[in-house]
Amino acid sequence: MRLAEKAALITGAAAGIGRATAMAMAREGARLVLVDIQAEKLDARVREIEAEGGTAIGLKADVSDLAQIERMVAASVAEYGRLDILFNNAGVTRRCAFMDIDEALWDHVHSVNAKGAFFCMKRAAETMIAQGGGTIVNTASIAGRGFPGTSNAAYAASKGAVIAMTMQAAHALGKHNITVNAICPGVTRTELFQNILEMRSEKDGIPLAELEQQAARGIPLGRVNEAADIAEMAVFLASPAARNITGQSINVDGGLVMV
Repeated sequence: MRLAEKAALITGAAAGIGRATAMAMAREGARLVLVDIQAEKLDARVREIEAEGGTAIGLKADVSDLAQIERMVAASVAEYGRLDILFNNAGVTRRCAFMDIDEALWDHVHSVNAKGAFFCMKRAAETMIAQGGGTIVNTASIAGRGFPGTSNAAYAASKGAVIAMTMQAAHALGKHNITVNAICPGVTRTELFQNILEMRSEKDGIPLAELEQQAARGIPLGRVNEAADIAEMAVFLASPAARNITGQSINVDGGLVMV
């Protein structure tokens, strides 16, 4: 088990990439604190992990609130005595044209995707420094590299911020034996992805099957990600095998963006 006895905090853990990563890390021996704003789904994730013999607790929390971030980290220390891994994954978006973005959408997206990501890193790092090291894995996006097919420009800007903060954090925290990396998923089959497709289908009158085919066009490997594809990269970056990798933002997108 690559993560045996490691204490891992996963935000946005109730569904999609967060759920897949929670399951993958549990199978690798990690003891989990699962965080999300969706309490019922979070409870289901804890039961799912425990049914497979894993260890997890769930905590309803909003990463845009610093007091709730404090509770998340404190919960890991109280339950497991430490925090070894942060999978900084919570994020929000919705499909919106460039000229339709308003202040409310901008502020909501950035409060979770950028502000939340930064302060989760900062608070987790405080605990990791005190214990002698740790690992942070952020969820960015190829949107942050300028991919034009993203849901909206506010989301792209927030994920560009995650990529930049990953490099800054890696420089600042390397001397404390903390690695910081990011994953940039491409088109990924999640509940959020499905919801966006359904909205487009209803708005534009395009069958769902055709929209799914459109999503795969232009991807050299010819297929969209499954959430498990991102989870496998997260487990690798959190494992000892990646101990000398830091400051990197790695695309997992079937070759859609090659930078």
